[in-house]
Amino acid sequence: METDNQTWVREFILLGLSSDWDTRVSLFVLFLITYTVTVLGNFLIIILIRLDSRLHTPMYFFLTNLSLVDVSYATSIVPQMLAHFLAAHKAIPFVSCAAQLFFSLGLGGIEFVLLAVMAYDRYVAVCNPLRYSVIMHGGLCIRLAITSWVSGSVNSLMQTVPMCTNKYIDHISCELLAVVRLACVDTSSNEIAIMVSSIVLLMTPFCLVLLSYIQIISTILKTQSTEGRKKAFHTCASHLTVVVLCYGMTIFTYIQPHSSSSVLQEKLISVFYAILMPMLNPMIYSVRNKEVKGAWQKLLGQLSVLTSKLAT
Repeated sequence: METDNQTWVREFILLGLSSDWDTRVSLFVLFLITYTVTVLGNFLIIILIRLDSRLHTPMYFFLTNLSLVDVSYATSIVPQMLAHFLAAHKAIPFVSCAAQLFFSLGLGGIEFVLLAVMAYDRYVAVCNPLRYSVIMHGGLCIRLAITSWVSGSVNSLMQTVPMCTNKYIDHISCELLAVVRLACVDTSSNEIAIMVSSIVLLMTPFCLVLLSYIQIISTILKTQSTEGRKKAFHTCASHLTVVVLCYGMTIFTYIQPHSSSSVLQEKLISVFYAILMPMLNPMIYSVRNKEVKGAWQKLLGQLSVLTSKLAT
């Protein structure tokens, strides 16, 4: 991130979503509530999975990782955005901008690979249920989780962005495409890197997810039992919903750096991905999941008993 004359940019100005004070205050309140729900919801899911032995399965092990990624991703962007809603000078230091870019790229890559891993887990559960515990053993689950975290982190380390003296970033955060637009030198190598990254960490996992669900749907349709078919669909519906939302938005934004999407569209998609998706994930996995709802009821029952004992 250096200019042609070796002059370092010390800080950037994020233009954000609006310059109107009333609008910024309203957005601050809305996003503060959303971020609070995101953090509480994801940490409650993690705690619930940790406390209930019935949820100590590969599916919920990967869900724990997904919740950690969601909280981390939101935290890398939202607190700074909230501060800028109320600040007159919306500056972000160079180091903070670089760190934000690094973590957002890394955590985004981790999530894409992790969703593909979760699709494979669902594939084994539906298409090869008798050998599920043998195939998805603890060692494999740990290796798959590590692969997700390492691949996203390596991708983030490999992305370098040239900077010039233009310090105004027309975005809500130091997002990759917004930062590349600041460059005053040839960015063709950066665009190639973005395309390669999109293929390796976005399209490849997405294709693996599609293949997994083609096999899953084929197997479900061959199931004779209506109850078994319904149970299989419920098992995969939550993950498939997250996959469609997550991959769909990102492919629309990143697969073509010179796409016709406007800066406003990029901002809104970033808001959805950084704020709404991390909040929706625990809800999506909880609302129609009988195991999670059962674990909630068990935990609430234990808390009720404990409260009664303390009261007496």
